[in-house]
Order: sequence, then structure tokens, then C-alpha cells
Amino acid sequence: MKFDVKDLKLAGKGRLRIEWAAKDMPVLASVKARFLKEKPLKGVKLAACLHVTSETANLMDTLKAGGADVHLCASNPLSTQDDVAASLVKDFKIPTFAIKGEDNKTYYKHINQALSLAPNITMDDGADLVSTIHKDARNLLKNIAGGTEETTTGVIRLKAMAEKGVLEYPIVAVNDAYTKYMFDNRYGTGQSTLDGIQRATNRLLAGSFFVVCGYGWCGKGVAMRARGMGARVIVTEVDPIKALEATMDGFTIMPIKEAAGIGDMFVTVTGDINVISGQAFANMKDGAVVANSGHFNVELDIPALEKMSKSRRTIRDFVEEYTLRSGKRIYLLGEGRLINLAAAEGHPSQVMDMSFANQALAAEFISKNYKKLEKKVYPVPPDIDRRIAGMKLEAMGIRMDKLTPEQKKYLQSWEMGT
Repeated sequence: MKFDVKDLKLAGKGRLRIEWAAKDMPVLASVKARFLKEKPLKGVKLAACLHVTSETANLMDTLKAGGADVHLCASNPLSTQDDVAASLVKDFKIPTFAIKGEDNKTYYKHINQALSLAPNITMDDGADLVSTIHKDARNLLKNIAGGTEETTTGVIRLKAMAEKGVLEYPIVAVNDAYTKYMFDNRYGTGQSTLDGIQRATNRLLAGSFFVVCGYGWCGKGVAMRARGMGARVIVTEVDPIKALEATMDGFTIMPIKEAAGIGDMFVTVTGDINVISGQAFANMKDGAVVANSGHFNVELDIPALEKMSKSRRTIRDFVEEYTLRSGKRIYLLGEGRLINLAAAEGHPSQVMDMSFANQALAAEFISKNYKKLEKKVYPVPPDIDRRIAGMKLEAMGIRMDKLTPEQKKYLQSWEMGT
């Protein structure tokens, strides 16, 4: 079996982390139990490019239980948990290609090693797997039935491909499932982003000016949690509806050029490029802390920051101090990469339970329906979304009402009125 991980001797610790995550993933466990019996993915070759974490390991185990032949690589150079990667290879016999801190060349080497499987289904977090296939490995397209996408940034890229007519196979946008973005993006990103910032800096949030760039579901979560810890939260937006929503939620809205001179801490969660520009860096206060929780570090204009700086040093783990020519210091966290995975452990298992149940069931959906699907981006089927929500409620011991026959009839009729 081919693999490339940091050290197989770390597998023991990784196995324990995988078990710890599994106990909070009852929905995925239920999917795995059915997959073991039915083998809906038997004979399917599946290449996954995801954050290599303990939760992802449980997803890989579930896919393998369903009969799939799985290869896994990292979707971000700093997100890999090396002990988990080792355990996936040693204990689960899943070819894994991921090392925390890998350089760009190694990152793409690992993507190509995962693709050496000649997959029938791709599973992406950021669309690097799909883009690599379309740019450099088009010979693989003939084997591919479809793919899934985990995150907002990837869905944006894939929808752009579909609109331009260059997407060569169907994609299910797992990110757009209610049981993904309403929980994973909001509660997962909100908690884990602040966790990463706290671990990296040990700074007090209470009383600080905390700038959140973007008020999508991830931004809502980060703003909510920062306010909960006593920060004075400022939101920057380009969408008038989202800006209005943030205003109604009680946050201060202003352009980034104004917020730059006020903020003590900054987090980008937009999926776009150069959200914090060189000019914004120049306007920041001495000691400003800058982090990104969007998928790619392009949300920060790091090349501009480097050009503006007269020196640079690593002052703490995951904290780089850039000293500008003016003498001001800017602190960049986690090389501008996903701070919740670079400096912390990513989303809690409880929310990844739903996200990865969506991934597993979306892979099953593609396997059964690919002949009927077109070359475009599809939402997760609503029945899968609702089924996962119901399974999560059941696992939490929560009961809810059901419509009576009379109520169902009323909702489906126009005659009864008032």
C-alpha cells in the first residue's frame, strides 16, 4: 500500500483521537452500520481531498465500510493531524498522503498520488482535486461518475466552472445542505476559529475590537462567538442584504479601510481574494492580529504585507511578526491559512457528524444516480438533508411534534381558508 505520512509511530495516539471523535458522531455511525450491511459503494474508487482530521478518519472508515476503495490527501497544507494520518494508514489500511506543513510542491504531489487510484467519485474540500483533474489529468475524466464538495469556496469555484461550461462531471454541493452550513459553518467555524486564535495568541478578546470580514454563515458564527466572549465586533460586507442583517443583529458595519485603523483582531471568512489588502495592512494599529478562516489564504494580500515589511520573524507557534517600515508590527496567524485547523483541531465532532453523513450519503446518491445527472452542481437532495436532521435529533434524545392528518390536509388545500 502506498502512502506518505509523517511517522507511522504516531498511529497509536491517532487511533485514540479517532475513537474520541467517533463517540460524538452517532449519525455517521448509523450510516456506517447500514453501509456495512448493504455495501452501496462496492467496487467504487473514491479519491478524497479533505482536511485530514479525526472526524475525516471516521468518514473514510464509513466509506470503506460501504465497499469503496478510498485514497485520501490533504486539502490544506496546515490542516493535517499527523497522528491521525498515521493511524489511517496503519490501523485502517487507507492510503493517505498528508503531512502537516507540507510545501506547495508536496501538496500537489499528494493530490496526484490520491488521483493515481483513477477514481469514479471525487470528494473535495476547496475543489483542488477537481481543478487538478480538469487542468492536468483529463485522462481520468472517462472514469468519473461524479463528485462532492464540502466548503463554500469550493462550491463557488465549481459553480463558476459549470456556468462557463467547463465542468466535466456532476458535483453534489454538500456545503449547501441545511444540515451542513447552518451548523458546521455557523457553530463549527465560530467556535473553532476563536479556539485557533486563542491557542495561537492567548490574547484577551473581551473589550477588544474584533473585525469579521464577511457575514455569510461562517461570518455569522465568528461574530456571534466573538461577541459572546466580550469583544466589540465590527463587520465588513459587500452584500447590502448581509450588511443589513448584521446591522439588525446588533453589529457595527463599516468598510475595511475604516475598520483597519480600529481593529485589534481581524478574521476573513469570505471566499474571495485580497479582502484585506496592502492598504488595509498599512492602516492597521501596531500589534494588530490578522487571521483567515476562509479556505484559501488568498483572502489576505500576504505578498503586499511582505513587500511592506522590513523584517519578519516567528514569535510564537503559528504567529509571524511582520515589522513594517513605519515600525508598526502586524501579527499574521497560521501563514494566513485556516486558523481553526492550523493552530487548533478544526470543528467539533458533533457538527462534523452531520457534514460527513451528508458526504457519505451524497457519495451513495452519485453511485446510484450518476447516469441521470448532468454536468452541473446539484444541491443535496432534500430527503437526505431531512433524514440527517431527524437522525441527529434522535441521537440527541430530542422529540418533536408531527402533523395530524387534518393539519396536512389544511396545508395542502386552498378551500378551507379562514
